[in-house]
Amino acid sequence: MDSKLARLGDAYVNFVYSLGRSKALAEPQGIKVSDRLLAEVLRSSGLRQELPHRTTRQDCANAVEALLVYGYLNKLVSLEEAVEQIAAASDSPTDALIQLVKVVAKKIQDRKPNPT
Repeated sequence: MDSKLARLGDAYVNFVYSLGRSKALAEPQGIKVSDRLLAEVLRSSGLRQELPHRTTRQDCANAVEALLVYGYLNKLVSLEEAVEQIAAASDSPTDALIQLVKVVAKKIQDRKPNPT
């Protein structure tokens, strides 16, 4: 859990989510994704168990933000892919965010060397 990465991730997640919703609704949106929603995304993605038991909602949200911007910075998911994921799920952008977190987490896992 890197606080600098989470701060950048906060701006990134809000930007991606706003662009995706803007595209889906065909009008500009400026959305601040709440810590509550991001903590729920972490739980629903199955990744909450990767954090310590007594992790706060804010720290859970920071983990999601850091994970997503890490995926972008390491070229695991492009900005366009992330925006399209949100835009394509116009009926449930939260579910799209859950899927985006799962995709990034899987790509990170796939990059880890296999201990043999």
